[in-house]
Amino acid sequence: MASPGLEPPDVKISKFVKIMFKKIAAKLKTNFPAPQVHAHCDGPCGVYDPSSARITAEAVVSMTKKLMDLEHPPAGDKAATIAYNNTFSRYVAIKEEQAQKTKEDLLILWTDYFKPVHLEKYPDLHDTFWKAAKLCSACKVEVNLDHANELLEAVHKIHDMFWATKDRNVTWYKAS
Repeated sequence: MASPGLEPPDVKISKFVKIMFKKIAAKLKTNFPAPQVHAHCDGPCGVYDPSSARITAEAVVSMTKKLMDLEHPPAGDKAATIAYNNTFSRYVAIKEEQAQKTKEDLLILWTDYFKPVHLEKYPDLHDTFWKAAKLCSACKVEVNLDHANELLEAVHKIHDMFWATKDRNVTWYKAS
């Protein structure tokens, strides 16, 4: 057993190695600093376009309409009930998936593309995106055609804002 205050040799070596490593790392950082880089994400592609949000928002509207038009099967018809439940659950899953994709696409535009300088021309930019994101959530939670259409309108507004920041007049169109 070691005397109080004395450490075994392997502990002293371990501490010495740690101290030396820290000193070497500090010297390397001082003499060879990493260059500062600027990127909007882990892969600075610079490719932004609200069209993917438009497509997925259109899908939300389409699936909402399909859900609302889906007819309940006659009572007691087990096969029709199973088919109905399957179709209903598939439509809901697709609607929710597309609403989530819309939200992700909008959040990327909001947080990565739009900059403080854009607020000068669009003071309602943050509110527009925040409300659009909330509409995406509402479309996931419920089957409401008004909310689905409001989401598509919000994406249209964001489309117009986006292309105006690039001084381009890109026509809004719907695939459906």
